[in-house]
Amino acid sequence: MSTINGLPAHILLVHAIVVFVPLTALLLVLSAVWPVIRRRMIWFVVVLAVVTLVLTPVTTDAGEWLEKRVGRSPALHTHTHLGDTLLYFVLPMLVATGLLVAVHLRERRNKPVARAVVVAVAVLAVASGVAATVQVYRIGDSGARATWGDRNQTVQTQPTSR
Repeated sequence: MSTINGLPAHILLVHAIVVFVPLTALLLVLSAVWPVIRRRMIWFVVVLAVVTLVLTPVTTDAGEWLEKRVGRSPALHTHTHLGDTLLYFVLPMLVATGLLVAVHLRERRNKPVARAVVVAVAVLAVASGVAATVQVYRIGDSGARATWGDRNQTVQTQPTSR
């Protein structure tokens, strides 16, 4: 995918990743530690985790297309390298979601689930969710630095005359 409505697809797709990764992580963690949320949200979490996993390589492919059309720099190299790692962070969230589905289905059938299993799944959910969210932040920060560089971030205002 290269462009959407004349704009580089990566610029648009990245917004979905910035929303879906932390949202998936948050709902996954809540579902893992709070059974009431798990019963109500588990299938939504599954959909979010799958969509996030599918969008990740689509977004990075669009980023690689864009990278070939802009000037190379060390900051852009850092950003693309970090972006290429995101799949390794969202995949564990999907695995944790799958394990959580297994716990949920056993609970629905009134079959006991060992407390140690529930805790292990919750630990995996928390670890993968936090790691993926931090990685999205790192990728976004490096992308902003690659785009904006060291430009002054303060807005200069002109005094108004009355």
